[in-house]
Amino acid sequence: MAKSNSETSETNVLVIRLSAMGDVAMAVPVLRVFRAAYPDVKLTVLTRKFFAPIFVDIDNLEVYHADVEGKHKGIFGLTRLQNELQKLGITAVADLHNVLRSNVLKTLFSFKGTKVVQVDKGRSEKKALTRPVNKAFKQLKTTHQRYADVFKELGYPIDLNDHEFPKKQSLTSNIIELTQQSTKKWLGIAPFAQYESKTYPLEYMVEVIDALDKGDQFEIFLFGGGKKEADILNNIDSKYKNVTNIVGKLSFEEELKLIGNLDTMLSMDSGNAHLAAMYGVPTITLWGVTHPFAGFMPFGQPIENAILPNLAKYDQIPTSIYGNKFPPGYEKVMDSIKPETVINTINALI
Repeated sequence: MAKSNSETSETNVLVIRLSAMGDVAMAVPVLRVFRAAYPDVKLTVLTRKFFAPIFVDIDNLEVYHADVEGKHKGIFGLTRLQNELQKLGITAVADLHNVLRSNVLKTLFSFKGTKVVQVDKGRSEKKALTRPVNKAFKQLKTTHQRYADVFKELGYPIDLNDHEFPKKQSLTSNIIELTQQSTKKWLGIAPFAQYESKTYPLEYMVEVIDALDKGDQFEIFLFGGGKKEADILNNIDSKYKNVTNIVGKLSFEEELKLIGNLDTMLSMDSGNAHLAAMYGVPTITLWGVTHPFAGFMPFGQPIENAILPNLAKYDQIPTSIYGNKFPPGYEKVMDSIKPETVINTINALI
C-alpha cells in the first residue's frame, strides 16, 4: 500500500483528525477547497477506519486507519504508527485534532524534521465565552476557519469561499428499497446528542413528527445509533405512515449517501448536522446550553437555521462548549423551544 521515501518525491500532507464524528465531518469542506487549490498535493488523512467513507468524494486522498485501540495503542503503538506513516513520504503534517495522541505524533515527526502545525482551538476565547460572569459573548472563529488556518501556516493558504459541494451520490439498492423512491420531500431527523443538556425533549420532537406526518408532504427518516436509540426510534416509526427509522438498516456509507440526498436535516448540535452540511443539505439545528458563537455552526448554514432557547431567561448560555457543564436550573433549557417554532422553520425552509 505504501511507497517508501526513496520511491516517491511527491508532496504528501498528513491530516490528523482521529475522532469526534462532527469534527471529522467539518474537515471535509476544508479539504475539498485544499484539493481544488492544490490538485497535485497528495492528502493522507489519519483517522479511525469507521470514518473513512466521509472522505470518499475527495480525489487524490488516502485514508490511513489509526487503530488506537489495537496496534497503535499507547506510546509504543503511536511510535509504530509514525514509522508506518513515515514510509508514505509525508512532507508536512496538519494536526486538526491537537490532543495527547496527536501531540505524541507531532513530537515524533518533528524529530524526523517534518513540519507540523496544530490547530489553535482558541481555548482562552472559548473560556471567556462560557464563563458565567463577564462573559465575552461574541462570535468566535469557526472551526472550519481554524482548520484552514493550519494549512495557511503550512504554506497552503485557502479561501473557504471557494468551496463547491459535490454532486449528489447515487442511491444503492438498499436505500431505494428503504425510501421507496418517494417523491415527497425527504427530511432527516437526528433527535439525539451526546449530552441531555442539548437534546430536544422527546415528547416535543414527537409533536414535531406528528404534525409533519399529518401534513403528508415529507418522507421522514430517523437517524441515531445504539440499541436504546434504535428502540425509541422504532417505537416512533411504528406509529406514523411517513416515518422510517434507518438505524441498523444501512451501512454507514449508505447512511451518508442518504443524508446527501435529503432535502433538509433537523439535528441537535451534533455530528449529524455536520454530516448533512458537508453535502450542502439545508440543516436546521436545535441548541441547548451550547451556542453557535463557539464556532461549531454547520458549514455554509445561515444563522437563521439555528434555533436557540430563550437566551433572556437563560443568559449564561453558552455554559460550555460541548454541553457537558451547566449551572442548576439549566437542565430544561430546551423546553423553551416550542414545537411550533421547529415546525414553522422546517416548512419555511422547504
